Amino acid sequence: MDKLLFGISGLPIGENQQKFVYKTGISYLKSINLDAMELPFVRSVNITDKNYKGVLDSKLENDFYLSAHGSYYINLNSDEEEKIEKSKERIIQGALALEKVKGKSLVFHPGFYLKDSKEESFTTIKKELSELPDLGLKYRLETTGKPTQFGNLEEIVNLSKEIPTCAPCIDFSHLHARENGILKHYDDFARILDFIGTQLGEESLFDMHIHMSGINYTLKGERNHLPFEESDFNYKACLKALFDFKAKGCVICESPMLEKDALKLKEYYTSL
Repeated sequence: MDKLLFGISGLPIGENQQKFVYKTGISYLKSINLDAMELPFVRSVNITDKNYKGVLDSKLENDFYLSAHGSYYINLNSDEEEKIEKSKERIIQGALALEKVKGKSLVFHPGFYLKDSKEESFTTIKKELSELPDLGLKYRLETTGKPTQFGNLEEIVNLSKEIPTCAPCIDFSHLHARENGILKHYDDFARILDFIGTQLGEESLFDMHIHMSGINYTLKGERNHLPFEESDFNYKACLKALFDFKAKGCVICESPMLEKDALKLKEYYTSL
């Protein structure tokens, strides 16, 4: 991509109790100057043989970017082999559905530490990820919001370094919550981007997939997403760092206010 795109997770809220499906949601988002949507496959894969053609046509007509968030029911570090196999099946099902609508990034949380050490969890998850088929899209490993979840910045970047089909989904709000509000100033965000560029090469900054929202958290990490103005997440400093590092790719807003907060992000970014 040659710039930073902005979009939302799921269908837009709209006005006057509008009801959307993916096809109409895409055209509505384009009409209000947004660029992207992340399809929620979190409980089921809802791109089917019946609806994919309409979604694809709308995507192409509107020059729109599509990604998807994979199942919540994924743990590649499970103690049970059957659960690991089911997790991989869910990832592949999501990837095949996203491929039908020419999406490029399937986002998911790789797993949990459970009783294993961080090193043991990394080894197991790396093995399972390496067995996923190359379907021409990126498996985007998301940084997670709780210390009990596998997926700190270093783990996600190191997996992406070692497995060609994988790349990071940097959820800045999760990183903020995971460490009890650690991202306060411009330099905090700049350090993350510098680390990614140093470890994965400068080109990784030109193909980013990013999640952002206001966030509520405790000492145990993430609790829930919030509108930006109800949170201490410093989205302006984050966007300024992305601008200065010339980042390209897609920013998905997960705020409860969806397109309103996504437009807030895009308008501030374009003002820089």
